[in-house]
Amino acid sequence: MNCPPDPAAPASVALPDILATDALTLSRRIRSREVSCLELMQATLAHLDSLNPRFNAVVSRIDPERALRQARDKDQLLDQGHWQGWMHGFPQAPKDLTATAGLPTTFGSPALAGNMTAHDSVVVERLRRDGAILIGKTNTPEFGLGSHTYNPLFGPTGNAWDPSLSAGGSSGGAAVALAQRLLPVADGSDFMGSLRNPAGWNHVFGLRPSQGRVPAWPKPELWVAQLGTDGPMARNVRDLAALLSTQAGHDPRAPLSLSDAPRSFVPDGRAVATAAQGARIGWLGNLGGHLELEPGIADVCQSALARFTEAGARVEDTALGFSAAQLWDAWLVWRRALVAPSVAAVMHLPDARRHIKPEALWEHDRGQGLGFMDFQRASQVRSVFYQHMCTLFERYDALALPVAQVWPFPLETTWPRQINGRAMDTYHRWMETTLYATFAGLPAISMPAGLDASGRWPMGLQLIGKPQGDAELIALASAYEARASALLVRRPALRAQPAPRLP
Repeated sequence: MNCPPDPAAPASVALPDILATDALTLSRRIRSREVSCLELMQATLAHLDSLNPRFNAVVSRIDPERALRQARDKDQLLDQGHWQGWMHGFPQAPKDLTATAGLPTTFGSPALAGNMTAHDSVVVERLRRDGAILIGKTNTPEFGLGSHTYNPLFGPTGNAWDPSLSAGGSSGGAAVALAQRLLPVADGSDFMGSLRNPAGWNHVFGLRPSQGRVPAWPKPELWVAQLGTDGPMARNVRDLAALLSTQAGHDPRAPLSLSDAPRSFVPDGRAVATAAQGARIGWLGNLGGHLELEPGIADVCQSALARFTEAGARVEDTALGFSAAQLWDAWLVWRRALVAPSVAAVMHLPDARRHIKPEALWEHDRGQGLGFMDFQRASQVRSVFYQHMCTLFERYDALALPVAQVWPFPLETTWPRQINGRAMDTYHRWMETTLYATFAGLPAISMPAGLDASGRWPMGLQLIGKPQGDAELIALASAYEARASALLVRRPALRAQPAPRLP
């Protein structure tokens, strides 16, 4: 069920102790029977009722009695000595792009309102396998397009730090649910920064795994459509690594999924203590002026990088060494080739063009004239770029960039038309900083970097890791987390108040 906005005046909301802990500690408390699954679900539902009307992060909520009944069933399993996994009894809400049997998967589009899928996606199967209880979905932009979570079906999701601002996207609902303690961990997906940008704007962690690390199924095409990937979000690195451990691993239905995943990506103490010592990090900044950044973003990210220097790493300015303009042109072809068929799949529905947002129609219409030779040339550019990135990683253990080029913007702004007076020529040009990891199929993590000078707007620092170097990247992020504890204890206020709605 979707709770209507509460017209009451703003009021502080007390955080129940059971929701204040990290996810791995919560897991241990459930397994030891210190707390029950029922108590966790009761606290979660009450917290959702208090805060979700303001932020609109969780949509398509199931009936509360159904959720409570499932929590009692989980407790009964524990009484019988059966523990399903580290997420036993965890309330979870998959992203609304993720196929979930028994819950609507709408892609935020009126054209798919009430759409039910017959099968779970691989990531949802694995959430259930490890004991999660699915209580709804997290909000997303229509078709996941654009890094701003709003759609005509459910409305906008407000930023966890200020609901009058964008939460980012497309995993905006997941990021806000985490920051506001509505969920212990959250899944998301990333095509052009959709895990990383909302994580940065809500001061949580988000990981885009290596291409193939998390199997993608079901999907209509299994061989070429590899730019998007599911991945984990969490409030700390160990929880994020635990969720990746659930999501990762080969599935024969996804033929390009990787089979070398470790049993657990959670780093041990020694790995964290030594990860940054002697590490080499290349700061790409604004790519020599190619990326327009709003004032203060580079400063916050460079201050965050200083934590690595304190931990024994060497951070130095470096150049991408590849034509960013050539990459952008190749990226547009790839994106059009993969997005246009997804939109085309619903164009047969009644009044589809009237219901689908202009940016999705733009992708669809531009894709109609795309030829195979155009795509092949763009694929060759992508291949050369990957090889070039491999040469950079002969010198560096990670590359660093801001996770976003602008600070969170007003909720009613569909997308930034300009940055510092420079026009943004597409609805996603302002997200260009996120495409390099995606295009090369590399792992990338968004880490909280700090707040702007006013102390109101969060920003994230993006680390790009070596090919299939997810575990090493997570250990490096853990080393940063250990040095940034004073920054990371800052949390958004918990206040119950209706969020502004788009006109």
